[in-house]
Amino acid sequence: MNIKCKKDILLQNINIVLKSVPSRTTLPILECILLKADKDGFRLISNDLELGIETSNIEADILEKGLVALEARIFFDIIKSMPDGDISIEVDEKNVTIIKNGKTEFKILGQNGEEFPTLNTVEKEEKYSINSSTLKNMIRQTKFSVSTDESKPVLTGELIEIKEGFLNIVAIDGFRVSFRRTEISKDFKNAEVVVPAKALNEIIKILSDKEDSIVNLYFNDNYILFELDSCIIVSRLLDGEFLKYEQIFTEDYNTKIKIDRISLLNSLERASLISKDNKKTPVKLEIKSNDSLVITSNTEFSTSYEELYIDLEGEGLSIAFNPRYLIDALKAIDDDKILIQFITSLSPCIIKGIDNLDYKYLVLPLKINE
Repeated sequence: MNIKCKKDILLQNINIVLKSVPSRTTLPILECILLKADKDGFRLISNDLELGIETSNIEADILEKGLVALEARIFFDIIKSMPDGDISIEVDEKNVTIIKNGKTEFKILGQNGEEFPTLNTVEKEEKYSINSSTLKNMIRQTKFSVSTDESKPVLTGELIEIKEGFLNIVAIDGFRVSFRRTEISKDFKNAEVVVPAKALNEIIKILSDKEDSIVNLYFNDNYILFELDSCIIVSRLLDGEFLKYEQIFTEDYNTKIKIDRISLLNSLERASLISKDNKKTPVKLEIKSNDSLVITSNTEFSTSYEELYIDLEGEGLSIAFNPRYLIDALKAIDDDKILIQFITSLSPCIIKGIDNLDYKYLVLPLKINE
């Protein structure tokens, strides 16, 4: 193989495929990036057998076709250290690779590219399209609710659901539920898959923020394919049936409050300051009939107290939460004003938009001794 490519272009594409290079593996070739030059162009490929990435064609001069697998971190460090300008990469029949820029030259031993595992195939039969920045925000606004409990593997991912003209993303960890949706074409067939959170965490680093950038999704029973402008990403899906989240979001509530999101967020963050372990120190919310919300936190040595204005509909209520769960939800919301619904002091609350139905968050309360 013999190719010539601009340093900045090559480095940009290496950064993309590094997302699926494992830090530890029993298969050394998985620690490599595959460089492939053929009739279709020049591309970089990485694959940890759970998540695989292949760049779109990279602008390069292909002087000789071929392929080689190079240790990812060494290859990245070499290219990063090179002077700006054209970089040539030449590989002989023994996979000895010469990387050269002007008078700077490295010679490293690669591995046989034919032994590098190919990305799993997903037929492009049914295509689901969504704006790239929208998908990125939807994942960001829900991923904090993914479970880390490996005894329930299906909950360590997020549900991506196509249903009745909407694309929904849902995460559940047993203490909270995060839901986001966006409207898509009603022509799309209903479908659902569960994508590992690990894969989504890497995917959002690649997704574009450009308003006109589109992502195409394809999936089968085992894999999902994300087709971006810069690359394709193939992830293994999680087996198992995701929880029926719709029935959790009941509309039967006795207490509703409208409140400024930032004021509540700041107050909760202040209340959590007095605890070194937010999981063990709940924050108490006392909804009073005079349209005020009192937020308190108590430890053995410290207390906090703050009062906020609310617009109350229904009965007063006292309820306690892990403050981190509320803070995570409030940080994910963009609206200035929000609606919070309650049933009893031992029932979950739901945080949602006042007129915006595209997001909602359910949080379980904590039982405290008065």
